[in-house]
Amino acid sequence: MNTHKTLLHLAISAALFLPFSLQAANTADVPCNSTAECAAQAAKIGASTDKRALKGGAYESQFAWMNRINKASIVMLTEQGIVSAPQGKRIASGVQHVIDQAGQPDGKRPSDVLQVEKIMIDKIGPEASLIHSGRSRQDMYATYRLAVLRAQVLDFSDGLNSVRERLLKVAGDNVDTLIPAYTNGVQAMPISYAHYLLAFEAAFQRDAQRIHELYQRLNLSPMGTAVLANSGWPLDRERLATLLGFDGVRENSLDSSQVSTFDIPLEAAGIASSSAIRVGALIGDIHTQYHQTRPWLLLEEGSTYTSSAMPQKRNPGLLMRTRESASNVVGLAGATTIRAHNVTTGMTDYKIAFDELGLFESATQMFKRLDSVLDALVINPERAMEELDNDWTTSMELADTLEREHKVPFRIGHSFASLIVGQARKEGLLPKNFPYADAQKLYTKAAQKYKWQEQKLPLSESEFRATLSPRTMVETRKGTGGPQPAEVKRMLAAAQKVLVADQNWMSKRRQHLLDADQALDKAFNRLAQP
Repeated sequence: MNTHKTLLHLAISAALFLPFSLQAANTADVPCNSTAECAAQAAKIGASTDKRALKGGAYESQFAWMNRINKASIVMLTEQGIVSAPQGKRIASGVQHVIDQAGQPDGKRPSDVLQVEKIMIDKIGPEASLIHSGRSRQDMYATYRLAVLRAQVLDFSDGLNSVRERLLKVAGDNVDTLIPAYTNGVQAMPISYAHYLLAFEAAFQRDAQRIHELYQRLNLSPMGTAVLANSGWPLDRERLATLLGFDGVRENSLDSSQVSTFDIPLEAAGIASSSAIRVGALIGDIHTQYHQTRPWLLLEEGSTYTSSAMPQKRNPGLLMRTRESASNVVGLAGATTIRAHNVTTGMTDYKIAFDELGLFESATQMFKRLDSVLDALVINPERAMEELDNDWTTSMELADTLEREHKVPFRIGHSFASLIVGQARKEGLLPKNFPYADAQKLYTKAAQKYKWQEQKLPLSESEFRATLSPRTMVETRKGTGGPQPAEVKRMLAAAQKVLVADQNWMSKRRQHLLDADQALDKAFNRLAQP
């Protein structure tokens, strides 16, 4: 027993006399004289530092957001009576001092919580630390990171809507521009270019819907949960959420700062990756035309660059840069997922990966580059029609017309059309010059194959030629969502209406954040006033 006590006493004594370097480093205990020095000290021990300030908002740097959180905290603590009114006023003056000194030539803008707190303590004394009642780096940084993600998702949404607007503009100008559509990389059927573009706009519209749904899950505040299990203080989490622009609180305190930090950023990353894959497909379709000797789709002069050696070349740099950005987004979204894979709960690996990797910065750049591509497109309707006339894209309409107008079973019509295409390609014939007499013979052959009683082609020569017309095929389509001009115009109007609603949704979200900023400043200024 005596030996056990002696060993225990020795252990305690040794702990008391350990050199400072072996104790946990405290950023509040080490003075720093500049923003860079503060960041270097925090980085040395692996504390969170602000690697870059985001664009487009007054409160998006980590330093600025610590001040916003400090403002909200002292307002709430005073309202709840956790600190007295005189204490609240004095601490509010310390918060304001941190903000004011940052604007001076020798001011500091540290991003670590304790470094910010030290500036307050140096000004008003240790009473400043009462602002930390019931909170932790954990809930503060979780709140800041959600605010960053919120801002980036809104910027992403603006970029998405800008692309949608341009797609609809180009589509509106090309309702009657007929082009080949492809399946399996092979020319399949004629459609309008407007119909083609509306398909991509519909896909991006779904991304907008995903963003709206994500935002409901994203914009819930972790603030007030302390490390992960709340605190002994009766904090008003709902009040903190309102002051910081959130729509509510994420209820489970462990989920708030440790578990939702997995899936919410990953959901956002998935939307960005989904958009990028379709941007890549859109660019690929344009670039496929660009490969041709006589393309029907080009970029305007001045939007390409010349070869240093070959004067005939017009290199489509806009296409390549846009595809590169799209590929970057897909890769960075995957990297964001990998950062969260096989990581135990509560680690920092996954919590800010989307921002450190620059995922949404790349996604926003991708949309800007796609805007430039759409602005530079030059469409040649005559060349597109020539492309259609030079292949048998309308051959399926032969089978459809025979069934629709003359009750000929589809498989007989399909066999007939297939025979025509086989002979035409062998002999180098096109729809406009394929001999009608040969068509009659081939129909008889197809009818005999299936033992069909009527073995004479029921189409006159003029009807046969009209059936093979790309414009006739497009204009005679039936049903919702087809390429027929009336239906394309209806879809175009509907898409424009949805886009306006989505733009209004964005305006309301941004206005809500501005209103929250103003409400917080008003409540804080009322507390801080002399």
